[in-house]
Amino acid sequence: MVQINGRKIGHGHPCFFIAEVGINHNGSLPMALQLIDEAAKAGANAVKLQKRTVPVVYKRDELAASRVVDSSIIQNAMDRRVIEGVRYDVFPSENLARLEQGGDTTNGDLKYALEFGMKEYDLINKRCLELGITWSASAWDGQSAHFINGFEDVKWFKIASPCLTHIDLLKRVRSKNKPVFLSTGGSTLEQIQKAVEILGTENLILLHCVSLYPPRDEDTNLLMMETLCRMYPSVPVGYSSHSVDIFPPVTAVAMGASVIETHITLDRDLPGSDHKASLTTEQFAEMVSMSRRVEAMRGDGVKRILPGEAEVMKKLRRVSDF
Repeated sequence: MVQINGRKIGHGHPCFFIAEVGINHNGSLPMALQLIDEAAKAGANAVKLQKRTVPVVYKRDELAASRVVDSSIIQNAMDRRVIEGVRYDVFPSENLARLEQGGDTTNGDLKYALEFGMKEYDLINKRCLELGITWSASAWDGQSAHFINGFEDVKWFKIASPCLTHIDLLKRVRSKNKPVFLSTGGSTLEQIQKAVEILGTENLILLHCVSLYPPRDEDTNLLMMETLCRMYPSVPVGYSSHSVDIFPPVTAVAMGASVIETHITLDRDLPGSDHKASLTTEQFAEMVSMSRRVEAMRGDGVKRILPGEAEVMKKLRRVSDF
């Protein structure tokens, strides 16, 4: 059992729902705050974003590669250069100069446009406190892990599937002994075991995940949650979903998932790589509602005769030899 802000996570406790905002804010602070508002309204227990130190995570030639970036994302980032009357750097000077002159866009322009800094996260933290919802961000490098950990109100960490084999990052995240959610998409059992060996099983939550966007039903393999439960009986296990409908995560809850994480979007047709593998805010609310109903129906596995059943048996049972 793991506890976050007084909320118990594990077998016998209500499912913990994480709304993955990720980069679905499209570089817009107002959109990020709206997504957080909608997630809280829909019944999410937590929201999660992503944090990267762009020059550390990406090589120079990757950042310089030509890429068509939707103009709305660039404009959203330009709007963040002034927040509450204070000017902030969003793009490196050379990128900014080229963009202001109408030059072609690059992969680096997109990565910087989507990356929130201290001020944005400060306002995100404030909004989450107002709403009573916990938040974190999956860090993709050690510097980003320290950045996120600098927020006193961040009570947990998330390791994204691509970072499961990043030993230095795992050690930095674990150094504060906060609860860690570990997604296991695209990883072998041996890699998962190595990551768990580094992180330890205390304050750990494992999330079965398929790193396809979205995965086919036949690739979803929800029984993998049972495999993880057998491997680590003291560790809560859940499902990180990239589905575009609520059936897979609700099914995972029926199978005993302690945590559900799904991407959330205001509009699946928005530009950006993750929107099409996300639930709308309306779907997220329906997923939580259906899952709570499933939890009520699932019960505790203890056979008992309900008072109403006893009355029915008085009427219908004709022979009672034992």
